[in-house]
Amino acid sequence: MPVAAVALSCPACSAPIGDSDRFCEACGAELTPAVELPPPQTATVTAARACHECGGEVAPDGYCTQCGAGAVSERDHFVEEPAPWVAAVCDRGIRHDRNEDAVALHAGAEPGSHAVLVVCDGVSSSTDSDVASLAAARAARDVLAVSHPQALGTAATRLMATARAMEAAVDAANDAVIRHTTAGPGNPASCTFVAAVIQQSQLVVGWVGDSRAYWLPDAGAGQLLSIDDSFAAEQIAGGMSREEAENGPQAHAITRWLGIDAPDHTPRTASVDLTEPGWVLVCSDGLWNYCSEGDAMSALLHETASRTGSAPLDLADGLVDWANAQGGMDNITAALARVGPPTTAGPANPATTATPAVAATPATAAPDTATAPAPAAYQEEGTPDGNVLS
Repeated sequence: MPVAAVALSCPACSAPIGDSDRFCEACGAELTPAVELPPPQTATVTAARACHECGGEVAPDGYCTQCGAGAVSERDHFVEEPAPWVAAVCDRGIRHDRNEDAVALHAGAEPGSHAVLVVCDGVSSSTDSDVASLAAARAARDVLAVSHPQALGTAATRLMATARAMEAAVDAANDAVIRHTTAGPGNPASCTFVAAVIQQSQLVVGWVGDSRAYWLPDAGAGQLLSIDDSFAAEQIAGGMSREEAENGPQAHAITRWLGIDAPDHTPRTASVDLTEPGWVLVCSDGLWNYCSEGDAMSALLHETASRTGSAPLDLADGLVDWANAQGGMDNITAALARVGPPTTAGPANPATTATPAVAATPATAAPDTATAPAPAAYQEEGTPDGNVLS
């Protein structure tokens, strides 16, 4: 049976109106449009979790249905793969009770088009550093993901614009840490920061603290692009060998960090023109503790790729597994972006082996004799006022 049309009238003067009118022609009253119904909701299907031991399905009770192993916390071990050419693995390691590292990625579908890799390393002695570091990484990622500065169209002006975007990203990350800082006594949440932005064959990195960025070309020497904001870096600048400084009792005392008590969170930046194929690696000290120099890291990456293949996610997972095999003294994060076509080539310098440049974290490397306390400008683990990324 046909349905009769409903006549519409103005709620103010009762004059007839059309269904698309915004104002009443008789009295001029504004007509409120009908409220639109929300779009239909789509059911979300959550994929079953895979067992970290055998790859089987993890049951709702948290144990593998195949081997019975307990599932790890999703915060203790997680991966990101926004595109096949960019991926990261973030892992608790062996010695720590929780994962205070964090990673956040963005990538365009086309390899080499645009990518953002952010790693933050939370301070183990501070409150909720695991929450703050993840919030910081995601806040910075979100700023850099939408920033595609073209400036005047030249490489130089684009570089300057990207550096300014990096500063805005660090501001957002610092604000995120402060928002997740618990009020009251105790050490406020703190974390380091490092980010890499790939855009139009140009790499820009920015950092605060001692998380690192490397450029590891397929041919030629690997490059450590960042300079740690740490007591050890100051000793290296003063002439001490890297191995000695990074094994010292205050090796991980940092001079800059993100957080409400940070003296300065302005990032330092560096850039590289990506004119040859290779890998961009952004990582926490849980990886570089065992392999610090650029050449050694390049050798480690290529040796690992010879076993895992060149898929970034598999390669990042292999680097994390390697760090755990060295002792897993800290949380471990490895984020990779592939520049150029995939490759399974061996090390650029076969004579260079991936021997650990730092044999142990400060917890095991400290001498038995007492040492002078760290200067007040540094943050040191275990002190009432200090933080160190362990």
